[in-house]
Amino acid sequence: MANTREKQASDAYLKFLQSKGASTSTLYQRSRLLDAFMVKLSPKEQTRKAFAFALEETLVNLPHEEKSNALNTAREYFPFWMNDIKAIAMFHEYYGFSTNEIVWKPKHATLDALTKNLDNETFNDAEALSLKSYLQAIANLGADCTIIETRSKLVKIILLRLREAPIKSHAAYRISVDLTLPLFKTKEIRDLYLDVVREFYHFWGNEPNAEELTFGKN
Repeated sequence: MANTREKQASDAYLKFLQSKGASTSTLYQRSRLLDAFMVKLSPKEQTRKAFAFALEETLVNLPHEEKSNALNTAREYFPFWMNDIKAIAMFHEYYGFSTNEIVWKPKHATLDALTKNLDNETFNDAEALSLKSYLQAIANLGADCTIIETRSKLVKIILLRLREAPIKSHAAYRISVDLTLPLFKTKEIRDLYLDVVREFYHFWGNEPNAEELTFGKN
């Protein structure tokens, strides 16, 4: 039985989805996933690492076809579990929630295929601008050349996977992320990839205040 912390966060999250027009079946599906997740989460400290570890434990026991939805549910649930009021407000304003999932699945690709000619890949103006703005932002935070180079490669993978998306939306971004994540074999690189995914989102949209939204810079 999940403790009060998890239950309160779950109730707030599901209420939020309901306010966005989520169907009864969607709410039931998310609620069922959270029930399994909260059992693993409730004994742990309220930290990002503990959350990620509980998610790993939960995913192991889920059928493959449920993993993508579980990842998305956990990602949306996280700010509610952390009781991060600012993040919840940003989630509400900038991310929203769509009950009409787009029908799209990126073509199957291996990590080797995605990275083989990554340094020689040509990006269009919008892609190049989003990449440049993101790398400049992390450089402004004091990132060294190695960090910048590693994150650059991960962003390029994100951009390549999103090229065939039918629309530019949070849903497409999430689908691409969830189907790319399993290509990374170690927990360390998966965690880094998810960090970059979170950091790059507003830059991908080429939002004028992306740096402030992401890193809280004025």
